[in-house]
Amino acid sequence: MKSIDTAILILYLVSLLFLGGVFFKKNKSLNRFTLGSGKTPPWVVTFSIFSTFVSSISYLALPGSAFSGNWNPFVFSLSLPIAAVIAVKYFIPLYRKINSPSAYTYMEQRFGPWARTYTASCYLLTQLMRIGTILFLLALALNAILGWELFWVILFTGIFVALYAVLGGIEAVMWADAIQGIILIIGALACVFFISSSTSGGLSTLVSLGMAEDKFSLGSYSADLSLPTFWVVLIYGVFINLQNFGIDQNYIQRYMVLPDEKKAKKAAFWGGMLYLPVSAVFLFIGTALYVYYQNPLHSIPADLKGDQIFPYFIANALPVGLSGLLVAAIFAAGMSTISTSFNSMATVFYIDFYKKFSKTQNEAQTLTVLYAVSFCIGVLGISIALAMINVKGVLDTWWKFASIFSGGMLGLFILGISTSKRSNTLPIIATGVGVISLLWITLSEYFPRYSFGVPLHAYLAIVFSTSLLVLVGLILFQFKAKND
Repeated sequence: MKSIDTAILILYLVSLLFLGGVFFKKNKSLNRFTLGSGKTPPWVVTFSIFSTFVSSISYLALPGSAFSGNWNPFVFSLSLPIAAVIAVKYFIPLYRKINSPSAYTYMEQRFGPWARTYTASCYLLTQLMRIGTILFLLALALNAILGWELFWVILFTGIFVALYAVLGGIEAVMWADAIQGIILIIGALACVFFISSSTSGGLSTLVSLGMAEDKFSLGSYSADLSLPTFWVVLIYGVFINLQNFGIDQNYIQRYMVLPDEKKAKKAAFWGGMLYLPVSAVFLFIGTALYVYYQNPLHSIPADLKGDQIFPYFIANALPVGLSGLLVAAIFAAGMSTISTSFNSMATVFYIDFYKKFSKTQNEAQTLTVLYAVSFCIGVLGISIALAMINVKGVLDTWWKFASIFSGGMLGLFILGISTSKRSNTLPIIATGVGVISLLWITLSEYFPRYSFGVPLHAYLAIVFSTSLLVLVGLILFQFKAKND
């Protein structure tokens, strides 16, 4: 990196740390740490929700997918309006009525303490793996761009994010998310402008050549369930985005920081909608790079993989200043996701576990516990990321199992909303059926992938398992009602 690029990156990082220090002085209670002052502007919450959704994985993987293939991943984005409308109509009023910092309070009210413990535990485990995975992939990207050692990138990023997330609480995290969201959008648009201006004929040439190569295709429209067709990706996107916007503590906590339900609904909806055009920009970068590197003057190594294209372009083609902005944008995409997990995990641990078993109501001790938990989360997340350097295959398998258990969460929440009947035992049976079916479909890559005689793509695992959980639960409740 040139000196001006380094200066841009340092200025960005120092600003975030300063932000955490500003809010640290105001964090005097549990509510302030987890829900803020209630005065955070709605636009900040909207950008925070958007930034939570975008990670450095999206920033690098989407251009890589479009470069190697087409715009099939954009179908996932097209499912966002469906999931956002469902979350706004059914989930947000529910959480606002319960008025708890934790989403999983609802589970205890519906199905008993086991449901709250199960869903909260699944959330904590999957978020730990999420932190470790993003730290590791962020380090890989920066290693490719700057040549920095994986160990030091993981260690530095983990410690830095923990500092401002712990110091400033939810308000510092949301303001940082908003800043980071703006930076990553500006960085992506600047990159599109540079590629367009570096191509003879500009933007129109990029579009016409991309269309000639069918690079804007959204995928096949066939009914084949074994391939990532338009329909498979769309239904998969609905379920995954509903899991994000409907039951994920990272998002739900933001629904609670605004003073009224109307503002919370607007922030949730537009936070999701913002990802639609931004993901299109990410994908267009990949298509533009495909056209850009068709020019003999712009060569790339023959063994370069799709997800390595954008880092290579940043390191070798962008001018001084712009490359620093893009590195800051990649940092921003990763940090916004990780910092959200830090605060939300600390909140869930305190509300759903510590508070249930501790009689202490002292605010000073409460904050000490929150800070200590956040520190432990940082240590564990960094450790997982460092372990991935050498034993990534093992941790990938662990991550797959964590995803399996998190899949049961969505079905359990939908079951709770779908019926007013109460039982502690029947939802356990339904959850067991759902998790077993998810396990079966997800791990079937080691065996012939068949479900009811029909080959299934792995994307459909959460679709069928969630649907089965809800269906079994409703049937059991109906059977119980007839026999009571």
